[in-house]
Amino acid sequence: MNTYGMIRVAAASPVVKVADVEANVAEICRLTGEAADRGISILAFPELSITGYTCGDLFANSRLIQAAEEGIEKIRAYTEGMHIAVVVGAPVRKGGKLYNCAVVISDGKVAGCVPKVYLPDYNEFYESRWFCSGADLQGTGEKTPLFTIGGVTFAVEVCEDLWAPVPPSSYHTLEGAEVVVNISASNELYRKQCERKQIIGSHSARTFSGYIYASSGYGESTQDLVFAGPSLIYENGCLLCENGRFGLESSMIAADIDIESLRTLRQKHSSFAIAAPDGRRGRDYSPYYGKVDLGRAPETDFEALLLREVDPSPFLVKGTDAEIDDGCREILSIQTLGLITRLDHIRCRKAVLGISGGLDSTLALLVTVMAFDRLGIPRENILGITMPGLGTSGRTKANAVTLMEKLGISWREIPIAEAVEQHFRDIGHDGTVKDTTYENAQARERTQILMDIANQEGAIVVGTGDLSELALGWCTYNGDHMSMYAVNADVPKTLVRQLCTRAAGCLFPEIRETLLDVVDTPISPELKKEKDGSISQRTEDIIGPYELNDFYLYHFLCYGAAPEKIYFLARKAFASVYDDETIHRWLRNFIRRFFSQQFKRSCLPDGPKVGPVGLSPRGDWRMPSDIDSNSFTV
Repeated sequence: MNTYGMIRVAAASPVVKVADVEANVAEICRLTGEAADRGISILAFPELSITGYTCGDLFANSRLIQAAEEGIEKIRAYTEGMHIAVVVGAPVRKGGKLYNCAVVISDGKVAGCVPKVYLPDYNEFYESRWFCSGADLQGTGEKTPLFTIGGVTFAVEVCEDLWAPVPPSSYHTLEGAEVVVNISASNELYRKQCERKQIIGSHSARTFSGYIYASSGYGESTQDLVFAGPSLIYENGCLLCENGRFGLESSMIAADIDIESLRTLRQKHSSFAIAAPDGRRGRDYSPYYGKVDLGRAPETDFEALLLREVDPSPFLVKGTDAEIDDGCREILSIQTLGLITRLDHIRCRKAVLGISGGLDSTLALLVTVMAFDRLGIPRENILGITMPGLGTSGRTKANAVTLMEKLGISWREIPIAEAVEQHFRDIGHDGTVKDTTYENAQARERTQILMDIANQEGAIVVGTGDLSELALGWCTYNGDHMSMYAVNADVPKTLVRQLCTRAAGCLFPEIRETLLDVVDTPISPELKKEKDGSISQRTEDIIGPYELNDFYLYHFLCYGAAPEKIYFLARKAFASVYDDETIHRWLRNFIRRFFSQQFKRSCLPDGPKVGPVGLSPRGDWRMPSDIDSNSFTV
């Protein structure tokens, strides 16, 4: 397998001429040649694609079966010298019985044959009239083949097998198949495509697999049924590619499946390991399988062309406006319920927050307001503290005050400049030296004020720091790093921005303009004085753009991607935004900071998980604070 752990696969839906094997084989060979030229490793054709699915009682005719056998031989000869696995459908005779089979051909060899197990005999289907079930071969010494090409293992099942309560591929994947090929002849009915996609998506997600689905199309008999040629490629529940159905010409779709990520997911999820044959509760199915190595995969230039979308904003809620609003409400509801439960558990009816006018404190304030509203506690029991310091801008201070006033919470302004300058004198620090001490003293002064007022009021301090800041260590240890409940601890910065934007539109119309201005304000710690009335410290100039850092974080935590792969994916995702040098520089910075700042994450306050990954030392991420990051440089 290549450096990036991917394999290129395809599903074809050729125009069919029913019972015209010669024409069908010619089209299969043509598409195979095209696929080989494109560096495709696995190519799937529909069920009974050599003869056509709708031959009916002609399947009992020896002339058709003999022609199918000769067709397989022609495809075998055609693939000689090609490092591609071709999966075609054909009727195959064995022991006086006829089976509906998927035949795997590669490099001039017939590598294996997989018979259909579940023959539909309901509604419009009557397959047992012509074929025997592959289950008949179990117990006769026949083994189900698993194929390997370029180090990637794939299995094959046929049409109805997927629709069974327990598809054969459930066992295939537990035995090691990373990709499943389904060759199908699925006719079209109203809403059937939706059901088809739900089943394939769900199955690939449960089995952490890639799934290639190729079904019969134009040319099949429409005497009673219509075949529209749907082709689908999924990976772990996500649709990578689909064709347009109802076409009048042959079609072929291709996508790059990330095998390395699938392997990581299987390794991480203990339920998969337990279900696998060598798991504690699993059954050993290995005697029923035979392994077939097809050799190396074709050379595929993923750098030149990557056949999959790389989402530059993987943490964001996607979909229609309504779906995005629903998704954002759900995330806010998780945060809100987390805070409600904590308040109820400790019998607390007051909360204290530091309100800066920035994104994080704004989101924490919205969550706290929602929690108090649901509990029926007056908003006046929320105490917002704005603490202008040595670098606070007029814009953020004004937004902080507006938010607190319009939301109807109690609030106070406690300037910290004099207290911090006194602290500098106490410890003998030159206040003109704007170093780490200068900055962190302000953050710790603010935290001390919040904690002490919470003690006075019998309240809890609601933390505002987000997941991105924790990943980069962009917080002051025992300063803004600390709180009594951290509602944003699992929310990355890009998502914080989206949540605030959506809240402005559908949840808090009374502060819409202020929320949108908060979103539009440059992110800054505001620990140094303004220059010419503008914000002098821009966080993203110091630690890198948050959209890049969140992208790095997602692939590092979700899929355990190596830095080289993250760099590759980032270059694809941000090709029109950042040059390679910029992406590389900030990736190096991310890795350095992520490893060096683990000590801050080792003692985080409680907070609710809302997304696919988190950094809680009690949850998703456990790592020693003194680990060496040299092996992870890029």
